[in-house]
Order: sequence, then C-alpha cells, then structure tokens
Amino acid sequence: MTTTRERGAPARAPAPDSDRAAYRATLLELARADGRVWCLDSDMGGLERQFEAELPGQYVDLGIAEANLITVAAAVASTGVLPFVNTMAAFASARALEQVKIDVAYHALPVRIVGTHSGLSAAHLGPTHHAQQDLAIMRGLPNMTVMTPADPAETVRMVRASAYLPGPVYIRLGRNPTPPVYTDDADFTVGRAVRLRAGGDVTIVAAGALPVRFALDAARRLAAAGIEACVLNMHTIKPLDVAALVEAAETTAGVVTVEDHSVLGGLGGAVAETLAEHRPARVVRVGVGDAFCSRPGSHEEQLAQCGVSRDHVVRAAESVLRGRPDVRISTEQGESP
Repeated sequence: MTTTRERGAPARAPAPDSDRAAYRATLLELARADGRVWCLDSDMGGLERQFEAELPGQYVDLGIAEANLITVAAAVASTGVLPFVNTMAAFASARALEQVKIDVAYHALPVRIVGTHSGLSAAHLGPTHHAQQDLAIMRGLPNMTVMTPADPAETVRMVRASAYLPGPVYIRLGRNPTPPVYTDDADFTVGRAVRLRAGGDVTIVAAGALPVRFALDAARRLAAAGIEACVLNMHTIKPLDVAALVEAAETTAGVVTVEDHSVLGGLGGAVAETLAEHRPARVVRVGVGDAFCSRPGSHEEQLAQCGVSRDHVVRAAESVLRGRPDVRISTEQGESP
C-alpha cells in the first residue's frame, strides 16, 4: 500500500464548492511553494486567468491537442518537472491513451493527469464527452495510481498527496458543484478507504462525489427500515484497499459498489476481482450499464436513467440481504419509487 502524508498543508483547507475549483486552487498553492510544479493546459478555460497570471513560467497551454499534451508532459517530467496535465477525462483516457501508456506509464514518469467532466458529468455534451470507461482504462496501466475524490475538501487533500507520489497519477474529477461529505480536515492516505458510516448488515463501497452521496442517502433510508449499512469511500481505485474489502466481506452479508462509470472494469470490477481472489462474497454493482447514454438531462438525471441513484443502491442492498433470515426488508414502505 502506498501512503503519502500532506506536505506543507495549512491548518484548514480552502472550501470551494466543486472538486474542479478545489483542484485549481490547490495546484496554484503547490506551484507557489515548489517551482517544479507546472500546469499544462489544453485550453480548458480559466487556468490562464488563475494560474498563468501569477506563475507564467510554470504554465504552458498546448491547446486542444491531447496527445501532444501528454507527450510534452512526459518530456518535461523526464527533466525533473512535476507536471499536472489538465484535460477532460474522456480525452485523457481515449484520445491520448497511446501517449499515456507509452510515454508516461511505460517510463513510470511523475505526470499527474487530472481529468475533469468524468463519468456522465458532461451531461448535455453527450457520449462524445462522457467518460464511462476511464477508470477501467487507467487502472489497467502498470505504474498508474488512480483516485477520485468524494468532495472538494477531499480533492484538496488528494491533490496535495499526489504531488510527490512516485510514478504517474490519474485524478478523476467532476464538473459541477457538489455538497460536502466531510465536516472536518480528515487525514488522507492513498490506498486506504475511509469509513463514512458503520454498519453490520451490508457494505456499500462508493467512489466519486455523487456515488458517495447516493451511498450515504441509501444508508439512511436503509437505517430507517432497521438495516445498518457500512459505507466506505474508496477514493483510491488503484492501489485498492484490499484489507477494508476483506473485512467488509467477513463482517457483512455482502458488498454493493456504486460508481459514475460503466459496471465493466471500474470500481465494481476491481472490488469483485479482489474479493474473488481474497475472500469470495456476494457483490452487486451499481453503475452505468453496457450502453451509451444519449438521452438529454442533467448529470443526476442521466445517471438515474442509466441505473445509478439512491434508489438503485437501496435495491442493490436489498438484493444482497435477500435470503438472510435475520434481516427484514421493508424499505419501500412510505417511500416514493
């Protein structure tokens, strides 16, 4: 397990309302303290006003040319620079995949790839901009660390922790403001899940802002019916917290995974693979089905259409518990469908 403590962190983190805003503020903070930290942009908008205006010598805009962006990042990283690459998750994981694989991962270079608009958060921009497969792609690359935060406060801790990790890192961010999950300045350890709620009936493992929120909302609804769900924020997809998953399999009836990603190869796949090898248990995956989402709607509306919502998590937990005589399932009483 890879563990990193925050370096030079202030007593209290900034509190922007989106993980993207939190990331940008933290990147600037890191770059002020360390001239090796560079911002490589792909015409994402805003970074030139926020970062370049203050630190022009540590900022390069490569334009909408993601393959070139990754190759340049690899080149400067080989000279001792710590580049943070800024692009959309769909483009980092698909359009520039060959460069990520060969130029960055193969050489284990310290390039931090920050993909925004992950999952279905690009919403109305449609399947061309949706990133349903990025976790599956990135976690399959040797040497790559893969992480996704639950809220802006965790984004701050994650970005700080990532800055000095060995090898490449992929950080998966959303687009719009999301509500806070944490109420304090919690510690952050790469590769170690965070237990957000204790429970002995079923375990819900979630990754990303909306999935974690859906998991917590589902746990509260289950608790109203007398079912206690443990909720784990699996912010690091690779390396995965094997010990936390084994404990969940041994102490609860099974595991539900929740993600803003395809059910194929992402968090659900990683959890199922791990438990199949270390401690076989029932796993139900809540994620985007094996289809593109071309229906209009907001981020949450599109996720619900594709099978990801609080109610989908509740039904998955019920599925895990069904067959256990000591648990009575009655969560639907008095609830809207």
